[in-house]
Amino acid sequence: MKKFEPIDDAYELAEGSIIKGKQQDELFQLGEYDPDKKGYTAYAYEKGRRMDDFTVLITESELMDNYLIETAKGDDGDTPNEDLLADSI
Repeated sequence: MKKFEPIDDAYELAEGSIIKGKQQDELFQLGEYDPDKKGYTAYAYEKGRRMDDFTVLITESELMDNYLIETAKGDDGDTPNEDLLADSI
């Protein structure tokens, strides 16, 4: 099951991130940031695929106020243990 959490910092917004509205279950994949329009292109996202035939422009502030972002997780759903990573290098 995918886990989503609030967007606390604009630095979390990156091309390819999966987002969903706080009030709806529709998923979107973030595209490029457009500095002229001051927003991100968002593509409809379904069954692991980005749908290129439908896009919306969402401002950074709207993303932070009204959307959740999919969290990155390790294989077991937890964050990787940094001590184990340091030993493997």
